[in-house]
Amino acid sequence: MNEQFRQHIESLHPLLEALLNSVPFAFRLAREARKVPKATYKALGSRAHLLQAPEFALAFTEAKARLRAMNIRVVEESNPFRQALLEMYVALAAPYNDFVNH
Repeated sequence: MNEQFRQHIESLHPLLEALLNSVPFAFRLAREARKVPKATYKALGSRAHLLQAPEFALAFTEAKARLRAMNIRVVEESNPFRQALLEMYVALAAPYNDFVNH
């Protein structure tokens, strides 16, 4: 294997781990399930603080399991103008399609 290629591949694994562990949408679902107010940048109520609470950690684990069980559907729209309009149109009907993930 090419050494440079190997180094690039190995550098991706920590990024994958970070992505799999952060799961912003699952965190949002856990917030909703536990009726936790919106995200804050203060220590109290932060992501790290919430994950220390066993009830919230359980809700987060359940939300990640819920995501793993979901079926994903994709709609292709190649026209950039119609794509932008479609995203706004769908955002009106889809409760989680607001681009807020924390």
